[in-house]
Amino acid sequence: MVVLSKIYTRTGDAGETALGNGARVPKFDLRVSAYGTVDEVNATVGLARLHGMGHELARISNDLFDLGADLCTPDLENDATAPYPRLRMIGAQVDRLEAEIDAMNAGLEPLRSFILPGGTTLAAHLHLCRTVCRRAERLVVELAAHEPVNPFAVKYLNRLSDWFFVAGRVANQGEDVLWVPGLTRPKA
Repeated sequence: MVVLSKIYTRTGDAGETALGNGARVPKFDLRVSAYGTVDEVNATVGLARLHGMGHELARISNDLFDLGADLCTPDLENDATAPYPRLRMIGAQVDRLEAEIDAMNAGLEPLRSFILPGGTTLAAHLHLCRTVCRRAERLVVELAAHEPVNPFAVKYLNRLSDWFFVAGRVANQGEDVLWVPGLTRPKA
């Protein structure tokens, strides 16, 4: 149970923060950048929720907090001996995203062009979610190149960006904004 009675602690005033295992690291640490960007994805999800898909996006928002908890706690190899159960992403969360992507995509026409972000307000926000999610994924992949990371964390982010893409197409109700290569180039 989390209890927050005082919001500021002053423990980060020297440029360090605590990880989930109590270790202190600089705020510019790659792990902090990774889970901080996951938090940023969650903020964009909050904006998208203002325009629709409230139930689905609420679940994803909760998943993203789970993911942040996973990423802020290193030492995967010590999970079994930790004094409390560590929250880790699991395959079922990835599987659920895949099933939802398949269900949403079933009603869409196949793409014959790349699409541009935009269309409805909800679709534009979902594309913002997608791009920030891709950045978070790149940071988590970079982190995984340096230290152990739960592989389901990477898979979840990869699938989630696909989910945002397809959800954006659904939000546009068949009126995707298509990329027209060279459309704005001056005629020679």
